[in-house]
Amino acid sequence: MKYIGGKWKAVILIHLIEKKRYNELRKELPMVTERTISLQLKELEEDGLITRTVHTSKPPLKVDYELTEFGKTLIPLLQSIAQWGKETAVKDNRVSKVVEV
Repeated sequence: MKYIGGKWKAVILIHLIEKKRYNELRKELPMVTERTISLQLKELEEDGLITRTVHTSKPPLKVDYELTEFGKTLIPLLQSIAQWGKETAVKDNRVSKVVEV
C-alpha cells in the first residue's frame, strides 16, 4: 500500500500502462487537479514505479511518463482492481456495462 495507497496513484498507474505525455494524462484525468497529478507523479517516480523523460530538443518541453520494470509488475494487480471496480459499479447500478481494461 506504500506504493499505490491513496486516492489517485492506482488510477494514474493504470493510465500509464502505455507511455504517455503529461498533457495526455491530464486530458484522461479531468477530475484530478493538476497539482495532485504532479505530486502523485513525483511520488511514483521517487518510489521507482515510473520514469520521467524530458525532451528538450525544441520548445515547448515535452515530458513522457512510463512504468519502470518494477512498476510493470503491478499491471496484473491494477487490471484486477479496475475490473472489480467496474463490475461492482454495474452491480450497484452506477453504470450500465463493463468496459475491459
